[in-house]
Amino acid sequence: MLEKEYWEVLHQKQAYLKQKIAQDPWRLVYHLMPETGWMNDPNGLCQFNGTVHFYHQYVPQEAAGGLAPHWGHKTSTDFVSFQEEPLFLSPNHDYDRDGVYSGSAFVEGNQIHFFYTGNVKHPGDHDYTYSGREQNTVHVVSDDGFTVIKQEVVIPHDAYPAGFTDHIRDPKVFKRGDMYYMILGARTVDNQGKILIYESENLSEWRYRGIFFGVDDDFGYMWECPDYFQIDGQDVLLFSPQGILNQRDAFQNRYHSGYILGTVDWETLRFKHTTPFRELDHGFDFYAPQTFSDEQERRILWGWMGLGDTMPEYSNPTVARGWQHAATLPRELKIRDQKLVQQPITELQRLRGVHQQRHIQSSVGEITYQTATTAYEMTITLDKSESKWQIALLEDTLLQYDGTTLTMTHGSSGYGRKHRRLKIDHLKHLHIYVDTSAIEVFLNHGAACITSRVYPTNRKPTVSMTGVNQALIDYWPLTNE
Repeated sequence: MLEKEYWEVLHQKQAYLKQKIAQDPWRLVYHLMPETGWMNDPNGLCQFNGTVHFYHQYVPQEAAGGLAPHWGHKTSTDFVSFQEEPLFLSPNHDYDRDGVYSGSAFVEGNQIHFFYTGNVKHPGDHDYTYSGREQNTVHVVSDDGFTVIKQEVVIPHDAYPAGFTDHIRDPKVFKRGDMYYMILGARTVDNQGKILIYESENLSEWRYRGIFFGVDDDFGYMWECPDYFQIDGQDVLLFSPQGILNQRDAFQNRYHSGYILGTVDWETLRFKHTTPFRELDHGFDFYAPQTFSDEQERRILWGWMGLGDTMPEYSNPTVARGWQHAATLPRELKIRDQKLVQQPITELQRLRGVHQQRHIQSSVGEITYQTATTAYEMTITLDKSESKWQIALLEDTLLQYDGTTLTMTHGSSGYGRKHRRLKIDHLKHLHIYVDTSAIEVFLNHGAACITSRVYPTNRKPTVSMTGVNQALIDYWPLTNE
């Protein structure tokens, strides 16, 4: 299709979808979501001259995805109210014609340097893992975050090292001293996940330096979305392994995202882990997180509140309504007791309406708490670690705790998803965010998280609790107006 015809068709489809989704009651109040169509990985997160730039994988004309993605773009000056911007990057070059895939941003001086994977699928009898695919690393320069002043392939597909499949992608760039470094997720020909590292003096010419991190045992066949940073001098590595075997209380999704702590040997450019891999979120909908350092030098994470390839267990009902997926709330990362903790950023408090507080001193049976809207925030502080309790949210979602395990259970509003579990001792604090079709729960001040999309058709304006005998409950209705 000619470029002019392509854009005409895209705009026509978008206009149709906008009308279709305008009255959808599952549209979110305060979470980021696609204006139309399909949304997945957060990309190019940064704050530049006071403006927060949230780019993301985007297929605006098709809610089911499957077409070549663009980079969608949203901006904010307060982390709360976001403006939809024109598409930032589109698949209109020979080196990215089948998708402007995921990547990151690196801010230096008066410019933003973006790096992404340009995806190309050649016609023919290919499996697109061992043959037929190009994944080129592309460098983009912008002086405002809206316009492109330079775009170049800096690592063509045929320059990647031997021993790997066609799957090498998701560049993340950082600087140490006078040297720039880039890490990339990869899959070996033996189906082992690895993270590669390159170095450069000028952001355009890159030298391969080997495997930044790659355990010897079987820990997934592909590692996506690598992210390296430091918090208080502690080295942290995030990545999303594919192919981990499911367990009852861990690795329950098809794909997973997590982190390890460790140290970097800057002579050999190897990451040496000192902790096991820990999942960042134990819910149904969390993948491909990306972090950045904002202008307050906070380390902030956004994740994709969705997950691909989940059928036949689950079919997202918003596809028929013209859109699919969302982003998690922005979360500030900190280190506590040699673990990464995640807490909603303080700016989200601007969404709060009138505060209500309730002390529960002694209770027998069910406690009912009225919620003014279907978008609200609630904290529950238990005076002691209750051994067994249950909280009912929205239509048929339950949070159940038995003293050692927290379980999130969906009924029919889960559209096929039923249970997610995590082991957690001494659960004394819950921070719950409920949106029209999303739930995020932060446990013990961010020591663990559990996130899920949910689609109630008969919302109940109450939160019901049983087994909670002594607690302090704080509640705020949330609005983004």
